[in-house]
Amino acid sequence: MDYDDWEPVYEAILADFGFDRAADERARDALAAHVEPFDLSRLDCSGQRVAIAGGAPRLADETDLAATADRVFAASTAVDVLADAGVDVDLMVTDLDKNPSTVRQLTEDGVPVAAHAHGDNVPAVREHVPTFDSAHVLGTTQAAPVDAVHNFGGFTDGDRAAFLADHFGAADLVFPGWDFDDASVGDEKAKKLAWAERLLYWLERRRGDQFDVLDGRRDDIEAVTPR
Repeated sequence: MDYDDWEPVYEAILADFGFDRAADERARDALAAHVEPFDLSRLDCSGQRVAIAGGAPRLADETDLAATADRVFAASTAVDVLADAGVDVDLMVTDLDKNPSTVRQLTEDGVPVAAHAHGDNVPAVREHVPTFDSAHVLGTTQAAPVDAVHNFGGFTDGDRAAFLADHFGAADLVFPGWDFDDASVGDEKAKKLAWAERLLYWLERRRGDQFDVLDGRRDDIEAVTPR
């Protein structure tokens, strides 16, 4: 995903949520101060089946789908659920809002973590990122990339994981632990899930693919229409 392709979608997200681009850029710059260049070849998944593990409660019943994939890219607390089931992850994708101790342990164990900066998590970035093993931290932003902070597309932890896998050559994506209709979440989270769904729909069309997580839903998804 080139930033030129992503930026119009990012602008639509900013407008829909009323987010401030400048705040995202300040967060990005705060992250850039604490991350080093990351060896991107470590995430190469060319020709592989990658499980994109989401954090919905149903993940506990779908861990086998992750276990049988070639690689596992997991969003936030999905890492903890998978660990309880004995499933290792190859990449954690997080904006640091729930389980920074898991992030710290993964980096100490040499597991890559994509740590994301956005407008309202600057305190978390400054508090937690310096405590991680920086050799295993990939900095990401939803704004324009700078220095060692990258933008591979995506908005929520889960759909960012899918965009990362796509960028690094995944042949197939499977989606354990996803629930776009999770009734337990609040209004803003529900709106973010709707955007995650839209972005996955956009991604599958860019790939000429069909993700099983969107089966039976496509007719009701509002398409992303970047310029």
